[in-house]
Amino acid sequence: MVRIKERYLLVKILYPNELGTRPDIPDVVLVNQPTTDQLNPALLLRGIRAEVANLFGDYGSGAIEGGNLGVKYFSPSTSTFILRTSRSTYRLVWAALTFMNSVPVRNGESCIFRVVHVSGTMRKAEEETIRRARNLIFSAENDQKAKTDDPLSNIFGKTIQPEREVVMADMPGIGDDDSDVEMGEISDG
Repeated sequence: MVRIKERYLLVKILYPNELGTRPDIPDVVLVNQPTTDQLNPALLLRGIRAEVANLFGDYGSGAIEGGNLGVKYFSPSTSTFILRTSRSTYRLVWAALTFMNSVPVRNGESCIFRVVHVSGTMRKAEEETIRRARNLIFSAENDQKAKTDDPLSNIFGKTIQPEREVVMADMPGIGDDDSDVEMGEISDG
């Protein structure tokens, strides 16, 4: 018997328009703020289906129908959800999520839907959700301690240029006048 192969997309809803608006709150928290309570899994699915139909037309609508698209986990407090779709159509759904630019509710706030993990099992998607939530807490604590003027460097970190050591070595027996000589012809004597 062949089982139906599915993919689980872990999606994070980000709010970059709030970046740098409140100096008392870390920028990581502003970008990852809670989603409105009006959003529920049914509205989310309706918005995703509408965006797939908008991008891919009848082909996309027909491909994701048939009960293979569903929200398995939704948390408005962390702005995270896990979406189940068939393995053959997860790229269509991912593309539709990429092009969605607002929360699918009336007068929805502008946002970014970012697919942060694709998994073959629900368990691995849940583990990744927990790991990312922990990392978000730690980064918010660190961001509050060392806040800079640039909001993007608060989120992504400062770019540190590694120091490169340049080692100069003189080869014995080679002078400036021997520069045209091939390496095979150089001798130690």
